[in-house]
Amino acid sequence: MKNLESLIYSILDSKYKKKLVIILTAAAFFLSLMMFPTKMVLAKMLPGKSANTFSIYVDTPAGSAIEQTKKVSSCVIDFLKKEPEVMNLELFLGQGIPLDYAGLVKGASMKRTENVSEISVNLTEKHHREEPSFLMVQRLRPLIKEACVPLVKGTNIKFIEQPSGPPTLASIVVEVHGENLSKVRSLAVDVADVLSETEGLVDIDIMADENFAKYELIPDKEKIARSGLSVKQVNNILYLAFEGMVIAHKNSKNSPDQINIFLVLDTESKKLPSSNVDALQSKLSSLNLMNMRGMMVPLSEVVNIKKVKSNYMIMHKDLSRMTNVIAETDMVSQVYPLLEARDVMLEKFENDYIITKAGFSTYMFDFTLEDRVTHEEFLIRWDGEMKVTLDTFRDLGGAFISALILIFLLLVVYYKSFAISGIVLLGSFLSLIGVIVGHWVANWFTTETFFLTATSLIGFIALIGISSRNSLLLIDFAKSLMECEGMEKKRAIAVAAATRAKPIALTAVAIILGSALLAGDPVFGGLGVALISGTVAAVFVSLLFVPVLMGNTKAMDFDKNPHCDAEDKDNISITK
Repeated sequence: MKNLESLIYSILDSKYKKKLVIILTAAAFFLSLMMFPTKMVLAKMLPGKSANTFSIYVDTPAGSAIEQTKKVSSCVIDFLKKEPEVMNLELFLGQGIPLDYAGLVKGASMKRTENVSEISVNLTEKHHREEPSFLMVQRLRPLIKEACVPLVKGTNIKFIEQPSGPPTLASIVVEVHGENLSKVRSLAVDVADVLSETEGLVDIDIMADENFAKYELIPDKEKIARSGLSVKQVNNILYLAFEGMVIAHKNSKNSPDQINIFLVLDTESKKLPSSNVDALQSKLSSLNLMNMRGMMVPLSEVVNIKKVKSNYMIMHKDLSRMTNVIAETDMVSQVYPLLEARDVMLEKFENDYIITKAGFSTYMFDFTLEDRVTHEEFLIRWDGEMKVTLDTFRDLGGAFISALILIFLLLVVYYKSFAISGIVLLGSFLSLIGVIVGHWVANWFTTETFFLTATSLIGFIALIGISSRNSLLLIDFAKSLMECEGMEKKRAIAVAAATRAKPIALTAVAIILGSALLAGDPVFGGLGVALISGTVAAVFVSLLFVPVLMGNTKAMDFDKNPHCDAEDKDNISITK
């Protein structure tokens, strides 16, 4: 360790070298922080999780027939059958799949219409295949959409993966609040257009029903009575002609409940040649009922056809009417597309609305729109995994700052010096250099983007104690050398750094080897990389930067103490 002692002493003895160490450390810290705006290191709540299953949601336009939904779903299934890693598939037509982890918050249980279907895809065991499920989804998404979406114009196909963290409605959720439903719908369409043009966002969808035309069949009770029929007769034949009806029940030893037996017309008989009133009127004319006098009465004589508009689905949140616009990220962080899309929205809405941005709060990315003509107000609020990410990073950042303040106060009580406590604190904070650079390096060795995640911040908080311990070892040992041996300050700091370098290095090696097991985990890899790279940075900071700060502060000027504890002298001699 003599060479290290000589190196550190030469740095402390030269003003030029001390300034050079400080400048290089400051430059390294600044450059590491610049990796975020330059997108060399991307931040995300949690990375993609390789699971053994994922789901595909198929939404054809509102009012579509179940045959159209089945046509698109069959196209998707045909593509999935070609994948060797797909073990089996299950199609839920006209309904959502039984609730799973992802479906708990995505409204799967509420799907009961002909224009929706869900496909559950089961894969081979994730440890026995090379391609993770999230990379498979990323590869298949554009291929399936290109082939299947054009089959029914206006179809939306969404790929839903099992979340690696808390489940959310989507990666990015934009809530459009307002009382004017038609205006809210129009704003939601504008928001969806902006999201669809934002790089990195896929599966954009407006969670609201479309307003479409439909026909209502209304039995005329007066005509039915004059014709010698009953309302029940008319209702039964209408259900039989268009939907089907239960006519009997069957008991089975394999089922605890009775099994319904349906009577329904075949597909060709139910179909209409065109979607207009004439075709429907012709269909009703072909259906006849026998009245009490034995005469056949055409159904068209007792049923009125009325063309109406469908009703909007009304959603509320916090007693406010709203519509959700959702989007998923294509293996990118949610934060950067959010910022880009928000700027485009502000520019797009400024001509027609007075925009009021939210202050620095929980909803700091939100903004309010006030119509310049009608003065109606609308709220654009951001939610989803993006908000969870921001909240988590905010909370972990607060925990990190709280830990630094607590350590600083404890050190002030122990050393009775703000300067020495500041040195320890600064040395701990600079381990951030290693954490950020470590994620940048790790990104070179992975097939997908290696994000700085919430687990990475947990590792950074854990590093504070390790870095602080290294600095405390140097300060206490240098202090003992000056008080008990009367050693000159620069020489004492150099000797302390050289002597304590071995235990500091051995501790770092133990942490690195222990954290190596975590580095390959898809979720906790950020924690492992943060501990490994942060520990390496902490060693260099403790052995080079901290001694320079110790040499420049007068708080480290300890005079020889004649009452130096004999135990301290023994410790010094043993260490030598």
